Amino acid sequence: MARRLLARLVAWLSALPGRFIDGFPALLAQYGLVDREKSTEALDLAAPVMVTGGLRIFLRIADFAMVGLALGDAAIAGLELGFQYYFIGFGLSLAVTSGTISVVSRLQGAGEPERADLAVKQSLWLALLISVPLTAVSWLYAEPLVGLLTGDPDAIRFGGLYLSIVMLSLAPRFWSMVAARALAGSADTRTPMYVRLLTLPTNVVLNAVLIFGLGPAPRLGIAGAAIGTAVANTLAAAVFFALLASGRYVVTLRLGGRQLDLGLLTEIVRVALPLSGMRLLQTFARFPFLFVLGVLGTPTVAAFAIGRRVMLLALMPAWGYSTAASTLVGQYVGAGDDTDAGEYGWQTLRIALVTQLLIAAVLVVFARPISLLFGTEYPDLTVTFIRVFALAVAGFSVSRTMRGSLRGAGDTRWPLYGTFVGSYLYRIPVAVLALPVGFAVTVPVLGITLTPGMGWGLPAIFAAIVGDYYVKAAVNTGRFWTGKWRAVARASGVGADD
Repeated sequence: MARRLLARLVAWLSALPGRFIDGFPALLAQYGLVDREKSTEALDLAAPVMVTGGLRIFLRIADFAMVGLALGDAAIAGLELGFQYYFIGFGLSLAVTSGTISVVSRLQGAGEPERADLAVKQSLWLALLISVPLTAVSWLYAEPLVGLLTGDPDAIRFGGLYLSIVMLSLAPRFWSMVAARALAGSADTRTPMYVRLLTLPTNVVLNAVLIFGLGPAPRLGIAGAAIGTAVANTLAAAVFFALLASGRYVVTLRLGGRQLDLGLLTEIVRVALPLSGMRLLQTFARFPFLFVLGVLGTPTVAAFAIGRRVMLLALMPAWGYSTAASTLVGQYVGAGDDTDAGEYGWQTLRIALVTQLLIAAVLVVFARPISLLFGTEYPDLTVTFIRVFALAVAGFSVSRTMRGSLRGAGDTRWPLYGTFVGSYLYRIPVAVLALPVGFAVTVPVLGITLTPGMGWGLPAIFAAIVGDYYVKAAVNTGRFWTGKWRAVARASGVGADD
């Protein structure tokens, strides 16, 4: 009897994801919000990526919460500042693998799986070429790099230690992104999810053991968070390598045979180059923004870091829907069906918006109890940042999903333009108005000293955060609406017109 009940419970739980994937679009379709068939297909591709992304966000939240409880707000600020440099490499991995998913999806849509396999190998070589030098620089200059963003010696010490260790796993993390995006470009988003279901909980357990010194393990504090993450990244890379080298999946990493294909390498770089520029623009725009936060005080940096990590739970579904949009648009463009490619882009945007706004509403309601989990001494300020980020969710959803659609067609220049306008012509100029009146800032390289501050404080910071996302959303949506991405896809020579 007990075994029968347990079997029924397991069967019911196993069927839940499928019921959600079928039921949620069906519910929205009843109110005319989405096309049921297309949005179901988008959600089916997006859901595993969302699960993976959700686990990753929970990991980062757990990191910040455990570090905050163990070491306080200065450690949270150091973790946030150190992580920005890690994000340079991670951002470049997202850019390069955007070229991977674009090329692989179009080759699969055109019925050329062997060339798709070769494209994976080109991405691997690019990953190593980029990640190894970045790791070396971060190992040698970790504390000076963090010191550029804050004068708080405790935050510098914590951030430098974290950065020097976690960057040792950048190359494995880069390869994991290549493998996951190659599988996603072949419409397999479940395998990366299963890998992350193994490695991310391992990461959380290792971090807890090493941060707090549980059992026989030494109490390593913020170094424990970095070591746990580095070990988990390396484990994930090893699993992905074994899976793709096995030849049992929709794409294969062929260790022998041809190593380079200049045509495929050029197309991956062509797609990735604007996105690399966009990622670097985004990342480097964070540094002056974080510098302004640092001037306002370590509590402000810590509250910003917590608020952003919490609201990432609402921003995260856009990663899944962006991947789904890239795959669907890319495959239909590759097959020569431009009309359906456009429809999938718009339908994916519709379901993405509804999903993310619902999650944001829940987080706003529970903002205060969530903020208390981090052990911060400034919960009111943290709650305010959570609510400000909630106002930006719709803009982020539109910006990221439309960027995925453009990426699927290989049209990656306009997201770069949107990033430049949003980050450098809006976010930074508005943020510096928060500086105290008369505060002197020297522009690096140029050596020019300015006093841009108006003493507006946090309201300027809040306006900079929210407006940035909506500027990018307007640019990406406008470009997709024009339909000019179709000509870009045709001109690439990858897909139906090969």
